[in-house]
Amino acid sequence: MSHPAAASASPHGSADLESRIRALGPWFHNMTIGGVQTAPDHFLGDYPSLKWRQFSHAIPEDLTGRTVLDIGCNAGFYSLEMKRRGADRVVGIDWDEAYLAQARFAAEANGADIEFRRMSVYEVAALEERFDVVLFMGVLYHLRHPLLALDLLYEHVVGGLLVFQSMLRGSAAVADVEPDYPFQAEAIFDDPAFPRMFFIERKYSGDPTNWWVPNRSAMEAMLRSAGFVITDHPEAEVFICRRGPAPEHDGAVYPARGGRLRG
Repeated sequence: MSHPAAASASPHGSADLESRIRALGPWFHNMTIGGVQTAPDHFLGDYPSLKWRQFSHAIPEDLTGRTVLDIGCNAGFYSLEMKRRGADRVVGIDWDEAYLAQARFAAEANGADIEFRRMSVYEVAALEERFDVVLFMGVLYHLRHPLLALDLLYEHVVGGLLVFQSMLRGSAAVADVEPDYPFQAEAIFDDPAFPRMFFIERKYSGDPTNWWVPNRSAMEAMLRSAGFVITDHPEAEVFICRRGPAPEHDGAVYPARGGRLRG
């Protein structure tokens, strides 16, 4: 059964509703629109409702007066949830036109005023706006340049809260990493808990866009390196962060602050 908040009445006639939903498919987000589920046979079950129920308590129930950016919004499940919590303005961006068509349809069916735009995460500077809440769910491991994306979020769009999720593999332990190591310290790289990213050259789970899969140590370290402070870890793959002080490194545009190129 789909999450109750995803159910809605449709502005379309019941006769053509299911055919319209199927024509927009396949759907990755399972939602209920006018009594019709968009992805009832999802390989992850009732997704993303199952995921949402595990961390929804970590996001403010009342978002009145706040702005939200949903990066990689897909069919707009999380955008709709943010609007249901009273967010004044919700912007969803995705690079896939098929997902954006689904999102616009779902928002219309729910009577939700959400702005959807075709945009890559690498283009967020063009928004020229910082948002109170930024959702970055299930995107990082699809990127060829994941740390660059986090740097850009910090520099341009995260104004307060970052809700982050990534597929994780390998050790779930968090290594106690030293601030520096001598060149001869090779044994640390054999520690399964040491921060590491697994590179997928071809496909993982049949998807050629699965490029990088971090372990938990690497994910936390990357978030900190980009300037985010992790304040909560409500679900195995979800991190609630706030924007911290500017990181000491040179940032997304290198060299951004007088850094030197070193050979």
